[in-house]
Amino acid sequence: MEKVRLQKFMADAGVASRRKSEEMIAAGHVKVNNKVVTEMGVKVDNHDKIEVDGMPLQEEKKRYILMYKPRGVISAVKDDKDRKVVTDLLEEDVQERVYPIGRLDYDTSGLLLLTNDGEFANHLMHPRYHVDKTYVAKIEGILATEEIKKLENGIKLKGYTTSKAKVKVMSKDKKKNSSIVKITIHEGHNHQVKNMFDAVGHKVEKLARESYSFLTLDGLVSGKYRDLTRQEVAELKKSK
Repeated sequence: MEKVRLQKFMADAGVASRRKSEEMIAAGHVKVNNKVVTEMGVKVDNHDKIEVDGMPLQEEKKRYILMYKPRGVISAVKDDKDRKVVTDLLEEDVQERVYPIGRLDYDTSGLLLLTNDGEFANHLMHPRYHVDKTYVAKIEGILATEEIKKLENGIKLKGYTTSKAKVKVMSKDKKKNSSIVKITIHEGHNHQVKNMFDAVGHKVEKLARESYSFLTLDGLVSGKYRDLTRQEVAELKKSK
C-alpha cells in the first residue's frame, strides 16, 4: 500500500471525517509507532502501528449504507444525553465503524447515508456539489403563491441565502389549516428546511427526507437499512 497522510488513513478506516481526524491528531489522540503525532504531514501505511486513544487502527473495507431513519433518533454515533443514535439501529452484520453523512434532525425521519469512507462523505457534503435532497413537510397554514416564489428563488436566512429550490404543494386542509409540501434543496445547513418555512411564516409540524440524489426509500421500512450497490456508489461519486 502506498503511504498516505495520517488523517486520510484515519478517514478511510472509518474513524471520522478527514477534518475531524485532523482535529483528533492536533489534540494528541493519535500515536504512530508508539509516538504521539500532532502534525498533519505524517504519512503512514498498513505496516505502521497506529493507535487512536489507545485502540489499534487498521484500514477497514469500505461500507456504504442507506438507512430509513425514524423520528426520535440522533444522527450521530454517540450522544452525551444517552439518547438512541442511528448506529444503535445497525445489526451484527455491520462491523465497520460507519458514521452518518450529514444529519437529519432528531424529530425528522427519512433517508440517511452512513459510511466509513471519509473521501466519499466529504465529496457529498461539499458545497460545490449540488446533490438534490427532497423533503416532505407538513406545515401550518396554506402557502400563498408569493411565498412559494420566495422559497423557489432563495430565502435570506441567518448568515446565508438559500439557493433556488423546487416547491410543490401536495395537499391542503383548510379546516385544519395545514398543508403537505414537497421541497427539493441541494444544500445541507442546520435546520434549513424548517428555517425556510419559518421565514415565510409557516411552522413545520412534521418533516421527512424522501430522497437523496437518485436514491429513495423504496423497499425499506422505518428503522431498517440496506447496503448501496457498487453502481449506486459509483453514481454518487460522480455527483457534480
